Amino acid sequence: MAAWFFTEEEIETSKYIITGENAKHIRVLRMKSGEELTLVTPCGVQRNCVIESVNQNLVEVDIKESMPCQNEPDVFVTLYQALPKGDKMDFIVQKCVELGVSRIVPVMTARCVSRPDEKSLKKKIARWQKIALQAAQQSRRGIIPEVCRCISLKQAAEQSAENNKNIFFYELGGESVKNILTEKPKTIGMFIGSEGGFEEAEAELVLSHGATAATLGKRILRAETAPLAALSIIMYQTGNFS
Repeated sequence: MAAWFFTEEEIETSKYIITGENAKHIRVLRMKSGEELTLVTPCGVQRNCVIESVNQNLVEVDIKESMPCQNEPDVFVTLYQALPKGDKMDFIVQKCVELGVSRIVPVMTARCVSRPDEKSLKKKIARWQKIALQAAQQSRRGIIPEVCRCISLKQAAEQSAENNKNIFFYELGGESVKNILTEKPKTIGMFIGSEGGFEEAEAELVLSHGATAATLGKRILRAETAPLAALSIIMYQTGNFS
């Protein structure tokens, strides 16, 4: 299976020069002239290529075929994730990107134990974005999901108004996702709490902005398990796990 890379620019020619981290990665993989690789441009066009030469700082490829990437879900899902403890967010970002999330918004809530300062948050978000890139390459995504800056729950609730449907996964219960997604929306927001979940006032805030409370069943899931379960259910219900 051909190696998968993303470019930062569109490609208009039949030949392309790969530089920077992608070229370095190709050298690390010990790829050689004649081997195949795939480049995906920012607009989601897949370019199937053959390596012509590998030099110290660049790789020249010949583009053999171009097509729209078919690997993306047909629903745009934004995860509003309350910051969990430790390095759990690393795992959440990686697995949710593999499962098809389109955007991840870290959220600060009342029960978040992890409360990094602005400088630390900036470093964390840069790391999470790199994890998202690596996961997108591994799972052969058509986009690199964005990891946004950390915002308050109030800001997240207001921002979620742009979505066609918002689902608030609440430990105190709600409807099943099957009943909520009776029709397929184009955009979905999903709210997931940290350890300890959400306070009642926080639930009322998000619900007052049009979200629907949902349940993941009778069992209590860990903070890093809940988003994976919720996203998997959404992908299944929207026909993206067929």
